[in-house]
Amino acid sequence: MASFLEQLSFSFGVTGPVLALLLIGYFLKKIRFINDTFVEVGTKLVFNVTLPALLFITISRVEFSQAANSTMLIAGLIATAVMLLIMLVAALVFINTDVERGVVIHAGYRANMGVIGLAFCVNAYGDKGLAIVSLYLAILTMLYNVIAVVLLNHFFHAQRALWPSIVGIVKNPLIIGIMLALPVSYFQIPLPQLVVQTGQYFANMTLPLALLCTGATLSFVRLKLDLSVAGIAVIGKCIVAPVVTTLIAYGLGLRDAQLGVVFLMAAAPTAVASYVMVRSMGGNASLAANAVALSTLVSIPLVSAGIVIMRQAALM
Repeated sequence: MASFLEQLSFSFGVTGPVLALLLIGYFLKKIRFINDTFVEVGTKLVFNVTLPALLFITISRVEFSQAANSTMLIAGLIATAVMLLIMLVAALVFINTDVERGVVIHAGYRANMGVIGLAFCVNAYGDKGLAIVSLYLAILTMLYNVIAVVLLNHFFHAQRALWPSIVGIVKNPLIIGIMLALPVSYFQIPLPQLVVQTGQYFANMTLPLALLCTGATLSFVRLKLDLSVAGIAVIGKCIVAPVVTTLIAYGLGLRDAQLGVVFLMAAAPTAVASYVMVRSMGGNASLAANAVALSTLVSIPLVSAGIVIMRQAALM
């Protein structure tokens, strides 16, 4: 078993680059080297082109069994249901208004898997981690979106239709990229070198650009507002979710890299998409933004500590 210092070094190797790029993106926006237009265009480029390309190229070149792990999917689905129940109880006990309850529950279960979680997995396991987590990411992303509409409609007393969200899921480039790659992986279809090399160029820019844009969206100006309420969401997202999810995955028999990527995805902070959806549905956008910013600050050291603990216990 490696020494504690070696485990600590590995841990910082996973979380350090993520933190560095988030901070660089934040400060570049702060000094106006990049602006909102850059962030908007960069984010669209990532989620519509480069991230689907990254997932397609990675999955298409690995064995199908690595990309499609039913036990991981079951663990993710059970953990999501358990976290929803935990956050619902916490919100009903500690929060007084429905609007704030909806924001806190949403922020407590919805992880930033597509950027920060994915970056954690790549830093920890390389392409192997990316292949393992790809289908897991796709299925949970679809589930998160459907739950979000139902949840926020209820607590915001809104009338946003579910059907457009389902159509959006079907048309999601990330989902399309993964679903196109699965038969290529299953049947071991060789791809032309031109496709592989071009896709790799797109893939290489994905995580740096995504992390820069995510960092640029962070705002700490209003962090003093709603801090106690946002803290409930952050405790749920950054402490309860990774512990619960990892225990469920372990109980279902996942070990090593598979258990590791499940932990890393669950330990990712609240997704920026949660703020976007709350704002679009007329909820407490300030509270949602605070949950994103605070969970991002808190998650990095907690993930680092979690990696050291799990590797010391030979679990990942």
